Amino acid sequence: MELYEYARPALMAGKKILYLHGFASSGATGSVGTLRLLMPECQVIAPDLPVEPSEVMNMLRALVASEKPNLVIGTSMGGMYAEMLYGIDRILVNPAFQLADTILKHNGLGRQDFHNPRADGQMSFLITKGMIESFREVSSHCFEKAPEDSARVYGLFGIHDDLVHTFDLFSQHYPQAIRFDGEHHLNDDAILHSLLPVVQWIDDRQRGVSRRVIVIALGDKIVNHSSGFRKAVEILSQSYDIHIQASVPYNHPSGISDAANRDDRESWGSMGCADIFSWCERELGVPVWNRVTITNHKELLLADYLIDGEPGVNGGCPTDDSPAGFMGTLIEYGSDAFKSWEDIIAYFSRLGGQ
Repeated sequence: MELYEYARPALMAGKKILYLHGFASSGATGSVGTLRLLMPECQVIAPDLPVEPSEVMNMLRALVASEKPNLVIGTSMGGMYAEMLYGIDRILVNPAFQLADTILKHNGLGRQDFHNPRADGQMSFLITKGMIESFREVSSHCFEKAPEDSARVYGLFGIHDDLVHTFDLFSQHYPQAIRFDGEHHLNDDAILHSLLPVVQWIDDRQRGVSRRVIVIALGDKIVNHSSGFRKAVEILSQSYDIHIQASVPYNHPSGISDAANRDDRESWGSMGCADIFSWCERELGVPVWNRVTITNHKELLLADYLIDGEPGVNGGCPTDDSPAGFMGTLIEYGSDAFKSWEDIIAYFSRLGGQ
C-alpha cells in the first residue's frame, strides 16, 4: 500500500502542529511531508531553526504566541527546544538534552552541511567552540518547569538510536517515556506506527473523546498460534482504546522460565510480569504502552470487549468456578465466527468504533 492510503483526515483536524527539526536539518525534512500526508486536515508548521542556539527560544516563544499550536513535536535537537515550551502538549522524539556533548562526541566542530534545503538558501554552517558552550547554556534550562505540566509531555525513544541516549534523564522528570522500534531519525514506519498513536491520545484528550475499550487476553492460542496480531492492534487502536490482559503464576509472579526470549513459547503461562511487559513492548509497540493489566480474574476487567482465545480460563466466560464471567462482549479468537485476526478486524470495522 502507498503511504497516502494510511492517511487519517480526522486526526488533529482543524488544529496546528509545530514541528521542530533536528541538528543540521530544516523545516523541509521528509518527516514534515509525511505528517502532512497522513494528517491532511491538520496544519503542520515547520520553521527553519536558527543555527545560533541563543536565538532559538525567543523565536519559538514568539511563534507559539502568534500561531497558538495545539501540539509541538520536536526531534533530537528540536526535542530539546520543545521541552522548554511549557504549557503546550509536546512529543519529544529522541530529545538531545545534552547536545553539546553529542556534537563533540561525533566530531561536529567546524563546517557542517545542512541535510535538507533551507529557506534562506544556506547550504552549510559553522560550529565553533563558542557555539558549543551556547548549546550547553541553553540546554541547562531544560526541566526547569517539568513538574508543572508533566502529563502534557511524551518522550519517544528509539531502541536502535546510536546517537542520543536520554531515556533515563527524561524519566527522572516525566513519567511518559516510551520506547519504540526505531532509530534516531524518524522514518515513515516510525511515524505511522509509533508517533501517530501518541498524537491520537493527545488529540482525544484535547477533544474530550473517550473511546470504547478492547482488552486482548494473552495466552498460548493468541501468542503462539496467531498471525496478524500486531497488525490488528495497530488497526484497532485507531478507533478503540486497546489494552492487554495477562495472567501470571500466583506463586511465581516473577516467572519460572525465560519464556519471553524463547522462539518456542510453549510455556506462556510461566512468564513473569517483567517478561510480559518486555514482550508487549517488543511485539505490539506503542499502541499498548502503559495499557497492560496483570490479573488472574478476567471477570473483574472493566471494558467493552474482550478478545480471548481461552475464555474458559481465569474468568473470561461463566464457568462453575467463575459463574459471572466477563461482563462485556466476548470475542472468542479461534471460534467459527472469529477464526483469524482478519475476521476480528472486519467485525470491528463494521462497528465503526461502537
